[in-house]
Amino acid sequence: MTTDASPSQLVNVIDLECTCWRQGEPAGAQEVIEIGITVLDVRTRSLVSTESILVLPTTSEISPFCTELTTLTAEMVRAEGIAFRDALAKLKKTYDAKNRVFASWGDFDRKHFERQTTREGLGSPFGPRHLNVKSLFALQHALPRECGMDEALERMGLPLVGTHHRGGDDSRNIATLLVRMLGPLPTATG
Repeated sequence: MTTDASPSQLVNVIDLECTCWRQGEPAGAQEVIEIGITVLDVRTRSLVSTESILVLPTTSEISPFCTELTTLTAEMVRAEGIAFRDALAKLKKTYDAKNRVFASWGDFDRKHFERQTTREGLGSPFGPRHLNVKSLFALQHALPRECGMDEALERMGLPLVGTHHRGGDDSRNIATLLVRMLGPLPTATG
């Protein structure tokens, strides 16, 4: 991924998928099973790249409910997944996560990273800047409550592209919403 934008002009839009269970099923600690990341260049309002990083859970299983929700199966994750530690290293190295703004739809992703990195004794791959796009959207549209990403896309007249609850697709949809929220590029005045 090459771009001449500075880290302050690039935003890492991230969406996590985690192990999950139907209400009433035995549940354990949720673990990341997919990190979707779309890099947004705010200077040009363009999406630079999108990637889906599958992550191997170590203490929990991918339930049938989780597969139904995300389309991720245990077999897919075993075949293509990497360790959580390696995924964090990739965020730091490939996506310069310490120096870029980390954006997500709501606070779940930020808080989950904090919980899982603490639980596993790992440092955060991110710097101090987090942008909660869900809250920003609600404020910008004077909504009485925050809404889901799919509702926000509908309100903006944008299609939901890809599979909802897949990290790569959702990160791209969130980045598309953020581009629309940022508005057109400023024009030069003379």
